[in-house]
Amino acid sequence: MQTVRVRIAPSPTGSDLHIGNVYTALINFVFAKKNRGKFIVRIEDTDRTRLVKGAEGKILSSLKWFNIYYDEGPDIGGPLGPYRQSERLSLYKKYAHKLVGKGNAYYCFCNSSRLNQMRKRQMEKGQPTLYDGFCRHSDPRISAKRIIKEKFVIRLKVPRQGTTVFNDLIRGPISFANKLIDDQVLLKSDGYPTYHLGVVVDDHLMEISHVIRAEEWISSTPKHVLIYKFLGWQLPVFAHGPILRNPDKSKLSKRKNPVWASWYKEQGFLPEAILNYLALMGWSHPEGKDIFSRQELIDKFRLEDLKAVGPAFDLVKLEWLNGEYIRQTQNSKLKTQIYEFLDKKYPQELISKTIPLIKERIKKLSDYLPLCRFFFEEPENYEWDIISYRSLLSKIVLQLENLNQWKSAIIGQTMKVLAEKLKIKNSEFFMVLRVAVTGQKVTPPLNESMEILGKEKILSRIKKLINEKNPSHRHQ
Repeated sequence: MQTVRVRIAPSPTGSDLHIGNVYTALINFVFAKKNRGKFIVRIEDTDRTRLVKGAEGKILSSLKWFNIYYDEGPDIGGPLGPYRQSERLSLYKKYAHKLVGKGNAYYCFCNSSRLNQMRKRQMEKGQPTLYDGFCRHSDPRISAKRIIKEKFVIRLKVPRQGTTVFNDLIRGPISFANKLIDDQVLLKSDGYPTYHLGVVVDDHLMEISHVIRAEEWISSTPKHVLIYKFLGWQLPVFAHGPILRNPDKSKLSKRKNPVWASWYKEQGFLPEAILNYLALMGWSHPEGKDIFSRQELIDKFRLEDLKAVGPAFDLVKLEWLNGEYIRQTQNSKLKTQIYEFLDKKYPQELISKTIPLIKERIKKLSDYLPLCRFFFEEPENYEWDIISYRSLLSKIVLQLENLNQWKSAIIGQTMKVLAEKLKIKNSEFFMVLRVAVTGQKVTPPLNESMEILGKEKILSRIKKLINEKNPSHRHQ
């Protein structure tokens, strides 16, 4: 049986790894592990005008954050490297010229002005904007002399008759009429390949067995099939999965959505929760489960079960799933995750004490600090104007000072008795106390929070409010 070798080939032209690339990486990674194969990362950095400095490092770092570890790649090497296209230019040049020599490609000398006019005429007539073949039938001997002095590209010579057919593991046979396939540029005038030549040469030389990618590449695949056949190479297995879509069915795009992996990390999503959610984009657990481990995904996954169209990528559903993962996390691990998410700025011991109070309440790690900031910092602003409650706060202080045991149950009972004695509704009484202690209307359970903060801090905070000359200026 052929060894399974799969890859992803992200371009370092954005801020980070696109969430769609994370999805493709997951499917390739899982398929490789399922079949004891190899998962490769190749960087497609041939679009020199759009390169973003540092993007490659962020892409690789994000893959590691997701624990999607690759067997070969630009930073770890491998037997079939190099793994950056910019370091493989001589290979593309070799095979582009080989295609010319076989009569399956040709030199094109058309400048951008002519091509723009050609496209304009085609659009005016409502025709597809395909290259018109102006250089297609040039005398090869004359072209061979011209390339010494003139700028040129190399184009694929697509047959004018017939169809190009390939089998898609997910979608079945797919065919394209050759007359609708463009004479694609393979090698640009700067010596860099286009995606179409680069991907075929690299996939063949890196012995890729399965090309698993999103459906947006289906229309490019007939060009790739022709290049494979012209060079006498065996086709890989093609499998085009779904692209990530918004609830309105539009493609997930950076103009409308948070698409970079770093955004999800900054928001406090857990990598394992994101991968679990992405796995459900086009695949269903045979037992109908929403939540499952990575190993369970590997065990149950079959590439042919991937659906051609997946459900909408819904941030609300992802948040729900992330919250479920947080609730299933051991308290000690969650403490570490929050500590590291907050850049280790707050004491672990205090974070640890707060975990039981907030674990059921947060959906993302970023929800923690807005809820719990008062544990670490005295409130600077108050979400309610409590200037008129100074008299009540003084009575509260007297009761709290007399407590010998600083336990949440005793604090709560003592405060209830005081509220009853003063004939103040519990809702109003405890809101005053809550805002005085925390500055916030919404907090973790108040009595337990007061126990964690300790008697000294609680009394200090309330007394400060009582003695402040004009506390209203701090009301939000």
